[in-house]
Amino acid sequence: MADTLEFDLEDMLDVMNSVIESHAEGSKEREAAKLAQLALLYIREGGKQEEFARFRKTCVDTSFTIKVSHEFATREEADTWLASGKAEHKERIKIDGKGFMVVQLPGRLTLIDRPLPEELRAAEWLDDSE
Repeated sequence: MADTLEFDLEDMLDVMNSVIESHAEGSKEREAAKLAQLALLYIREGGKQEEFARFRKTCVDTSFTIKVSHEFATREEADTWLASGKAEHKERIKIDGKGFMVVQLPGRLTLIDRPLPEELRAAEWLDDSE
């Protein structure tokens, strides 16, 4: 089998045997480990290794990005767009390089501050130890 999962599936199945055996018969931990082993078997037997590799990558990928649908120079421009009726709940935008999210409140949409990942990596956020 190609190592598409970035780990050896057969090796993981063997490891699960030792995990299962390390817990008491009937314990929740043993049952959870047996279920996890069955899930790995299901992936192997169903030929779902590539699909699982893609799913796993989305779960462990640290290069998290957020799709920004619109960028505005000023808050006034963003408010005009918001009033146009084209905005959608949870939509992410930038105003003057800062992240915001459209939020549905009773009877209206509004914008709330929601820093983007690149903002959180900026010096002003990293220096804030409190």
